[in-house]
Amino acid sequence: MLQTLLISTPFFALVLLGFVACQRKMLPDAAVAGLNAYVLYFALPCMLWRLGSSTSIEAIFDPLLFAIYALSALSVVGLTMALSRRWGLGSGDAAMGALVAAFPNSGFLGLPLLISLLGQDAGSAVMLTLWVDMVLTSSLCIALSPGLTAQGQYPTMSEQGKKWGTIFKTVLTNPLPWAIGLGAWSSAHGFDLPKPLQSTLDLLANSASPVALFALGGVLCRVHVKGAQPPNSTVSGALSSPHLAPAMSKTPSPWQGVELIAVIKLLVHPVLVVVLVQLALKWGMNMDPLSVEVLVLVAALPSASNVVLLAFRQGASQERIARIVMLTTVVSFLSFSVIKTAYEWFFLV
Repeated sequence: MLQTLLISTPFFALVLLGFVACQRKMLPDAAVAGLNAYVLYFALPCMLWRLGSSTSIEAIFDPLLFAIYALSALSVVGLTMALSRRWGLGSGDAAMGALVAAFPNSGFLGLPLLISLLGQDAGSAVMLTLWVDMVLTSSLCIALSPGLTAQGQYPTMSEQGKKWGTIFKTVLTNPLPWAIGLGAWSSAHGFDLPKPLQSTLDLLANSASPVALFALGGVLCRVHVKGAQPPNSTVSGALSSPHLAPAMSKTPSPWQGVELIAVIKLLVHPVLVVVLVQLALKWGMNMDPLSVEVLVLVAALPSASNVVLLAFRQGASQERIARIVMLTTVVSFLSFSVIKTAYEWFFLV
């Protein structure tokens, strides 16, 4: 556990530095938005392309691992939705609570952290989880939330149909799945970029981790100070929809279920992955041990900060979602190391 803490501390330290810089006004709102845009549209896609181009397409799109991680995410969504209904929350707050419980921060935090802990080979399994979270989990939870119109009304059936079209469009325009897919295609076909272009891509990819972590700290500061509203849509990038107008609705208590959802995110989610893996092994299925460990650790990551803006656009309580994101990020500094140590002790030793 101590070794994991020593390796992970610099990553969380960069997040803290970004938080402090934003809190002390050294990092203004426009800079936070700009850093996020840079990471989302330039640095992180280049990093994913480079990883994908050096990995077999079978490893990135392993159907068994895909099914296990997807089923665990859907189970978390179902569990959290059921709890939210018992708490009397509306569809929007229930759906966004489910998303923040199931969607880990695997892009900005998980990818560089797990590669540092487990090596470059961990990248393929992280990319697989990114596909599930960006394409399946987020789309499902947005669809489960009715959203609100600009007048604060629930949308009509026609407007709901348009929302499905918008969800489909935002998935197609998200640069991260495309970077993973094109990288895997280049690996399968032995395609190499011209050297000057590859050098440019490498420069952008090398900057992804520190800038992403520093920017994440800025985002967390913004959602903490302003009760959850990030600077603008670049925080969640292509996952958000400009056609879903921001609207305020009657919100639940900002502390409603916050601690329990944090437990679901940081403990229940990885435990579900472990259970599903053990069932698959019991049924005689073979899996790469490293990829399995990556899936467990991705599930143990804190919640993704972009869910805050999605909650804003769906008329859900942004303050409540922001509290969950903040709590999971702070607690995961220790809980992540504990889960990694426990998993290796019980299943890899």
